[in-house]
Amino acid sequence: MEGKQIGRRTVLRTAGALAAATTVAGCGNLMGNGESRTSSGSGGKKRLVVSNSGGAYNDALTKAIYEPFTKETGITVTTVNYQSAQVIAQVKQGRPQVDLMDNSLLVFQKMARLDCLEPMDHDRLKSVKGAGIPEHQLPEHAVGKNVWCSLMAYRTDSLKRAPKSWADFWNTDAFPGPRSLQSAEVDIPELEFALLADGVPLDKLYPLDVDRAFKAMSRIRGGVKKFWNTGALPAVLIGRKEVVATSLYGGRADELIKQGMPVAYQWNGARRLTNGWGIPKGADNADAAYKLIDFSLRPEVQAAFAKLYPGGPVVPGAIKLLSEDVLATLPTSPQNLKVGFDADVAWWDKNRDAVTKRWQEWADA
Repeated sequence: MEGKQIGRRTVLRTAGALAAATTVAGCGNLMGNGESRTSSGSGGKKRLVVSNSGGAYNDALTKAIYEPFTKETGITVTTVNYQSAQVIAQVKQGRPQVDLMDNSLLVFQKMARLDCLEPMDHDRLKSVKGAGIPEHQLPEHAVGKNVWCSLMAYRTDSLKRAPKSWADFWNTDAFPGPRSLQSAEVDIPELEFALLADGVPLDKLYPLDVDRAFKAMSRIRGGVKKFWNTGALPAVLIGRKEVVATSLYGGRADELIKQGMPVAYQWNGARRLTNGWGIPKGADNADAAYKLIDFSLRPEVQAAFAKLYPGGPVVPGAIKLLSEDVLATLPTSPQNLKVGFDADVAWWDKNRDAVTKRWQEWADA
């Protein structure tokens, strides 16, 4: 579940909202030309190097966070698109090339285990104190920023009635037609959906019963036309009517609906994952990194980002600043929080390799 997937999950709600957005001063690829990361090269102003997944995600971050942060502090933001493996290698060599990472808490769980992140001093973040951010989004080596999800989408013109749960998705007799589910090639497998379909309650999912999950997966395997391996594919499949229902990243279905497609989605049983901030061990510019983190967690900044990109705020105060139509598309809105669940990143970090290996064996059988 590398951070690059957020860039694939969706395009912006309103393309025109960012059409006029300009690149932050100093923004672009880090070319490794030896320039100091603590200087922008003009007037000695500080420059912060941030790694994120790029694309529409970076555009929204630029407009909602980076640009107003630079205006307030004078610290320019340079963005790069490094995979976590690259940053881990840099840290192990004692030469991290980024000051701050925007990635999933699952990635940060792994990096912390490998001793590649600085401990996060949450007391330095004024926006965190008393903000009501859930404890699981404040791990020792990171801090949550926005929440995304995987959920079910379906064709309203192909099914006589709407599926209400993953049990309905698994019921190919009552809800006939080809399906699509995610493969292990692109992200953590959707074992939780299989267990929910098999009757496991939301609050009893972890630790995952892997044997039971694969048995449930085997029951629906014959109805799955494609196990998708890119974030864009499930929207294409359901848009072309090649499948009647699919799992997909939140936000993808919204774009189909805006295009007039007879598509709807179901929040019941949605799997939530959190993107956040982490500081690579040995980063040059930790002070500036903390300033950007703190800025990004202000309720008004969280709300500004959510209006541009369907990443749910982690700060409850931001919810009050959003309209009902925006809240309807966010995994952290009050109504959607009740019916979904948060992936257990500690469990997945410990078991991901074994589960992926078993998935590959199951898929090849």
